[in-house]
Amino acid sequence: SSRHWLFEARCASFPLAPSTKFARMAALRLVVSACGVLLAMGESGLARVDSSSSANPIRRVVNLLQQMQEKVTAEGKREAELFDRFMCYCKTGTGDLSASISASQARIEQSSSNLDAATSNKAQLEQDLESHKSDRADAKDSLAKATALREKEAGIYAKESGDYQTNIAALKQAIAALEKGAAGSFLQTTAAAKLR
Repeated sequence: SSRHWLFEARCASFPLAPSTKFARMAALRLVVSACGVLLAMGESGLARVDSSSSANPIRRVVNLLQQMQEKVTAEGKREAELFDRFMCYCKTGTGDLSASISASQARIEQSSSNLDAATSNKAQLEQDLESHKSDRADAKDSLAKATALREKEAGIYAKESGDYQTNIAALKQAIAALEKGAAGSFLQTTAAAKLR
């Protein structure tokens, strides 16, 4: 049949599984040996086969060959169906693989551009970090100088403030003493009289 021929053509283009090859080779050997037996028997053997088909071993061989032919034909149909499914998978699988490959390549390009951007951003951040470290060191140095200056000024202020507090206290006492002792004497002077 044309379907069987098409299957044979497909099988010729794709290697078969070892178990399928073995089954075909065994069937072929059996057919060849049966044909050899039939030829050896000649026409007289064939006449006997027709008369006693149930007990004749040759008839059993022929029946076995027919069963094997049916079995091989059924296996051929199953293999043809599997082949058709495989070809369908190849057709759709190729498209799916192509789409997956193109999507992966786009992701690779995107990832490499992201990596380049991240690398340049990292370099910029490292420069900024070095600049900030330098600024921080300068600020710490300035803070230390300012703290030292403030401590020096605080020491000077404390000393001067103590001196001033001492002088103010002394002046207050002096003024109080002068007011006690000089209160009456100021009124007795001519300047105080003018003021009155």
